[in-house]
Amino acid sequence: MNSLMNGDGLHENHKDETRQDDQKETDHTEDANDQEVIVIQDTGFTVRIHAPAVEPFSLQVSPQEMVQEIHQVLMDREDTCHRTCFSLQFEGNVLDNFAELKTIEGLQEDSVLKVIEEPYTVREARIHVRHIRDLLKSLDPSDAFNGVDCNSLSFLTVFTEGDLGDSGKRKKKGTEMEQIDCTPPEHILPGSKERPLCPLQPQNRDWKPLQCLKVLTMSGWNPPPGNRKMHGDLMYLYVITMEDRHVSITASTRGFYLNQSTAYNFNPKPASPSFLSHSLVELLNQISPSFKRNFASLQKKRVQRHPLERIYTPFQVYTWTAPLAEHAMDCVRAEDAYTSRLGYEEHIPGQTRDWNEELQTTRELPRKNLPERLLRERAIFKVHSDFTAAATRGAMAVIDGNVMAINPSEETKMQMFIWNNIFFSLGFDVRDHYKDFGGDVAAYVAPTNDLNGVRTYNAVDVEGLYTLGTVVVDYRGYRVTAQSIIPGILEREQEQSVIYGSIDFGKTVVSHAKYLELLEKTSRPLKIQKHTVLNDKNEEVELCSSVECKGIIGNDGRHYILDLLRTFPPDLNFLPVDGEEMPEECRKMGFPKQHRHQLCCLRQELVDAFVEHRYLMFMKLAALQLMQQKANQSEGDTPLENGGSPTPSFPENGVEDGEKSPLEDGKMDENVAGLDQVKELTETIASDNGAVDPRSKEIIQNACKAVGSISSTSFDIRFNPDIFSPGFCCKHSRTARVPLLPVIKSKEGLCLHPRAPAPCAECRRFSSNLSSLKRVKNGCVE
Repeated sequence: MNSLMNGDGLHENHKDETRQDDQKETDHTEDANDQEVIVIQDTGFTVRIHAPAVEPFSLQVSPQEMVQEIHQVLMDREDTCHRTCFSLQFEGNVLDNFAELKTIEGLQEDSVLKVIEEPYTVREARIHVRHIRDLLKSLDPSDAFNGVDCNSLSFLTVFTEGDLGDSGKRKKKGTEMEQIDCTPPEHILPGSKERPLCPLQPQNRDWKPLQCLKVLTMSGWNPPPGNRKMHGDLMYLYVITMEDRHVSITASTRGFYLNQSTAYNFNPKPASPSFLSHSLVELLNQISPSFKRNFASLQKKRVQRHPLERIYTPFQVYTWTAPLAEHAMDCVRAEDAYTSRLGYEEHIPGQTRDWNEELQTTRELPRKNLPERLLRERAIFKVHSDFTAAATRGAMAVIDGNVMAINPSEETKMQMFIWNNIFFSLGFDVRDHYKDFGGDVAAYVAPTNDLNGVRTYNAVDVEGLYTLGTVVVDYRGYRVTAQSIIPGILEREQEQSVIYGSIDFGKTVVSHAKYLELLEKTSRPLKIQKHTVLNDKNEEVELCSSVECKGIIGNDGRHYILDLLRTFPPDLNFLPVDGEEMPEECRKMGFPKQHRHQLCCLRQELVDAFVEHRYLMFMKLAALQLMQQKANQSEGDTPLENGGSPTPSFPENGVEDGEKSPLEDGKMDENVAGLDQVKELTETIASDNGAVDPRSKEIIQNACKAVGSISSTSFDIRFNPDIFSPGFCCKHSRTARVPLLPVIKSKEGLCLHPRAPAPCAECRRFSSNLSSLKRVKNGCVE
C-alpha cells in the first residue's frame, strides 16, 4: 500500500525539524548509494535442445537464467509439454536445476543440451499426473473461477476472438462480412426485474471444450502391495477413453503401461499388446485415436493464446462473480481435498514451516544496495505468498471442521485453532470484548481494520519493529483471521506478555521506553501524535499509537506490535459524540449517522490527501504573507509587529463556498508567488542558525497555526487515534485532544466536500485510461 509520508512527495519541508539530526544518516545513505551495483543484462545466446521423439530446436536463453527455467519452458512447449521427469545434460554432465547458466563451464552459443528421461518416484509420478490433468484443462476456466493453483481469469482471447498472432498484433481478416448478433440481452431491457452478475464475465460463444478422456482418476487398487512395490509399481490409474474403453494403467519407475486389472479383479501383469511409455500422453495416444487427435488440437489452441494469458499469477486471485458450473470428475482435485492438503504434509514431524521466523527473517535481510533490496523484496513477496496460501487452506479446513480446536470445550464461536504453525480465530465477539462497540458486528470489522494497520506499518518498514503475518479469509459466511505465532506467546498469560498498550480497552494501560522509541519513528509517516492517556487510576501514560495497540517481546527478542485496528483516526461522520458539533457540510447531509458499530475509521488515502491539502494551504498562506511583507517594506510601511499584519482567513475545511481548493485546481504554483522563498525560509528556520528575521518566523508561526500544525516552525500535521474513542475504555487527557479538534472536524468535512463527488464525476466522463480508473477506485485519493 502506498503511503504519503511527511517528508516525501510534496512535503519537502517535513524533514526540517530533524535535518541536523539526520545529517550523518543522510551522508551514510549517500555513501551507500554510491556503492550500489547497477545490474546490466548480459547478452543472450542460443542453445540447441535435443529431446526424445522431437526434432532438435533452438532456444534463446540468458546467462542469468537458471536451468530450472529451461525445464519450465520445455514443460510449456507444445511438442515437449507432456514430459515432466527429465534432466538436462551438457557434454555428459547432469546440470543442477538451480545453477545459473553463466556458471556452467563451456556453455556458449549453439551448445547442445540433451533431455534425458529419468526414473519416476511416487512424487514424480503424482507431479506427472497433475501436469497432464492441467494440460487437459488448460482451456477450461473452472480452475480460474474457483481460484486454484494461481489460475486467473483472462478475457483477451474473448475480446479479440482469437485473432492475435505471436507478435501481439491483430490479424487481418478477409473482406467477407460476418453476421453479428447485436440483440441486447433481456436483463438490460426496460421492465426486466433481474440483474444477474454472471453476464459480467464475458464468455466465448464459439468455445467448445475438447474432451480428450471421459475419466482419469486414481484406481481403487492403490497403493500397490509390497510385492508389487518390489517390481517398481508406484500407483495405479483408471481411465475411460472417448471410445468407452475402460483401462487400468500402472505407473512404474520406468514409465506407464497397461495392466490386466478390472474394477473387480486385481491383475498387475502387463496387458497384451504391451506399451511402455515414459509419458502418460504417449501411452494414451497409442490406445485412443480420439485422445491423440483432440489432445493435439487442444495444445495448439493453448499455445496460440497470448503468453500473458498462459502465465500463472504470482498470488491467487479470486472472483466474486463466478458462474454456477457443472461439476465434473477430477481425480487431482479429489486428492488435493482429502489427502495432501489436509494435514498430510503439514503434520509430518520436521516438515512444518515456522512462518513467523520466515516472515521476520526476510525483513531482516540487508538492504544497503540495489541487489540486496531486490533480493529482500523477492524473498518477502515469496514468503508472504506462501503464508497467504497456507492460511487460506487452513481457514477453509477450520470452517469445514477438519481441524481440532485448542479449546474444544468452549462454545463454537469462541473456539481457536492452530494448524501448520498458524493461529486461527473466528470473527465473533468472544468474552464481550466488543460489547460497547457493536458486538459481533464490530468483531467482524475489527480484523479488516487490523489488516490495514499491519499493511501500513509494514510499508513504513522501521527496523526493529515487527508485525505478525496476518490473513483475513471470508469463507462460507464466516470471517477467519489467520496470524503467525509469536514465539513463547502460548506459554504465558496475556497480562504478563503485554508490556505496551492495553488489553482491556484502556482500563489498564502500560508503556515501554523501547516501544515509544520505535513507534516514534513511525509517527511522522503515519501522522500519529504522541499523546497521553489516563488509566483507571487517573495515572498519565504516554503512548505513540492507539490504546488498543499491544506490544509484546517474544522469546526471540523481537518487539512485536499487534491489534492495530485503530491505526487511523475515527470517522466522526458515523460516530456521534455528545457535545461535539460537525461542520456545516456534514450536518446538511444528515451527519453524523449512527452506524452498526463504532470502529469506523478513515482510509489512509483520505488522511494523506487531507495532509497534502493542508500543506498546500500552508504554502499559499505563508507565500501571501511574505508578499504582503515585501509590499509593506517597499511602501515604507511598518511590517509585521506582534502579529498585527492581517492574515488571510481560511474556513475550517480549507475551502470557501464555491471555490476550488488549491489541491484540486493544481494551479497553486501559477497563482501564488513566493513559494520558493517559503521553502527556503522553512529550511532556514529548521536549521535554527539564528539568521532568520523574527518577522519571517512569525509568518511561519501564523501559517502553522492556521493549518493546525503541531509544530510552530514547520508544517507537521498529526492525529491522535484515541481522541474520540467511544465508551469508557480510555479516558483521554483534555490537553491532548483540544488542539486537534478543529483538524479532525475539518477532515470530516473534507471527506464529503469536495472528495466524495470526485468518483461520480470521473464516471460521468467515462474515463477509461489506467490513471483515471485508479482515481475512481481510490475515490478520495486524487
